[in-house]
This record gives sequence, C-alpha cells and structure tokens, in this order.
Amino acid sequence: MLINAGTQTCHWAYFDAALPPVATIASGDEVTINTVSGGPQVLPGNGYHVPPELLEIHAQGVPQVQGHLLTGPVAVDGARPGDVLQVDVLDVQLRQDWGYNMIRPLAGTLPQDFKTAQITTIPLDAEKNEATMPWGLKLPLAPFFGVMAVAPPPEWGRISTIEPRTHGGNIDNKELVAGTTLYLPVFVDGALFSCGDGHGAQGDGEVCVTAIETALQGRFRLTVRRDLELTYPEAETPEHFITMGFHADLDVCVEIAVRRMIALVSARADISRENAYMLCSLAGDLRITQTVNREKGVHFMMSKDLI
Repeated sequence: MLINAGTQTCHWAYFDAALPPVATIASGDEVTINTVSGGPQVLPGNGYHVPPELLEIHAQGVPQVQGHLLTGPVAVDGARPGDVLQVDVLDVQLRQDWGYNMIRPLAGTLPQDFKTAQITTIPLDAEKNEATMPWGLKLPLAPFFGVMAVAPPPEWGRISTIEPRTHGGNIDNKELVAGTTLYLPVFVDGALFSCGDGHGAQGDGEVCVTAIETALQGRFRLTVRRDLELTYPEAETPEHFITMGFHADLDVCVEIAVRRMIALVSARADISRENAYMLCSLAGDLRITQTVNREKGVHFMMSKDLI
C-alpha cells in the first residue's frame, strides 16, 4: 500500500488519539509512506523539484504553532492498548533534490548566541548520496525519519509534535535508518502510526534545531506484538540494542536510558542488575540524541554480541 502526502493524509504540528486513520493494514503488512517537510518560507529558488502536494498543503494554511508535517495515521488491525507496535524500517529514499536547514533566534542548543534567522537550501544528490554544503563540503547522506509515532494516550488530548514522549514522536535518532527497528507502546486501538520530519543527515545533538530537512519516502512493516512488555520506546539496529530517555533535564534523560538498558541487559543475558550495570559501564555507549526539542533525548547503545 502507498500512502501519499497530501491535504487529506497529513496532519501538521499535532498528535491526537482522536485523529481518524487514513488507511488500515493487517499486522505484518508493509506500507509505503510519502512525506513532505517545511512551510512556505523554506521553499528553494527555481531549478529544484518541489513536491506539488507540499504546495497544496501550504495553500490550505500554515498552523500558528510550530510543529512537523506528518503523514498518517495508519491503523494496524487488531492493535490494542498495552500491545507493542514493531516498526521495521525497510527502506528510506529521498523524494526531492534539496533540503533545508534553519537557525532561529531563541531556539536550538545555544538560543541566545544567534540573533538572526538563517534558512539555507542544501542541494541533495541521490545518486552520489551526498549533500553539497554552501562552502563546498560534500556531506554523506544517511536519511531517516525524525518523527515516528503512534497516537498518544487519549487523555492527553491534542499535543505538539515537537517533544518526544512515550508514544515516540520527534525522537530525532540518527541511528533509525533503513534496516533498523523501532518498538512503540500502543495506547489506542489500531496504534495509529504516523511519520515525517524527513532528515537527509543529522549529527547527534541536532544542535542548531534542524537537520537537513527534506521529503522522504519510507517503506515500513508494522507488526503488533503481544509477547513484549514495553512502556517506553526502544529500538535495535543489526548490531545494537537501543534504549532511550526523554526529559527536559538531560541528566534525567540519562537516568531513564541507563535504567532501561540495565533491565534489558539483565533480562537478555540472565545476569543480575549489578552485573548488567557493570557491563553498561564497560561496554555501553551513551549518546545525546538531541538537545533542542524542549524534551531532550539520550540513547544508550549495547552491542548484541555481548548479550
């Protein structure tokens, strides 16, 4: 199934458990989702391909609050609160030949240091898999979706897309490229998966508040899991298990991610919490995911070979 971005399939700047699905698939099925990104102010000059659906969305009006353009939600038949949605990211492809980066006053990791806004159009070459920076640097691309999420708990009502939370959302984890898997706790019937915030490349931290923002196409396999007990997003790559922590205080993010990794290691290796804590200290990699989304992010990576 292909779900294109458009005025009938995108929601902009919010999550809401009451948002009806744009499509329904069976557990274990694949779905291909097209996304777009950015408001009218980021459009490039002549000579670049702009997805026409982005212009149609702009024509309907821009939200008064900041947030992401997301495609979805997609319901997964049979998903119920308490389940886990396994999101296998099978493929990620560019949909346009440009991206943008934005610096805004009062935003980012250094909100007081940059007094004027800057929007930079960055050419993207899909064949060479590289971006050309304004000073000539050829930067390798590693596209991924900054936002992958299920619907939040209904009692939260309508919430912003900016902060990552237990339903996923604006995780901005550069590890979640094609070939990786994200696990999300389910809070509503159907799970209601949405994605967007396409990134061509991003460093850990995303310090200036944006990556190379661009339009992407993702191919996903969405599977309902009832054999997992998960209350917080986790992920895995072919080589690593990943736990995460989200909070306004970076120290608390660290504590959440480390505690979750201790539990994961202890269960998988069948060792005590003390020994798992020791292994985390000796072999785990604690990384800053992002420091710019009000709720900051940390992720902890542990090699699968060790547990």
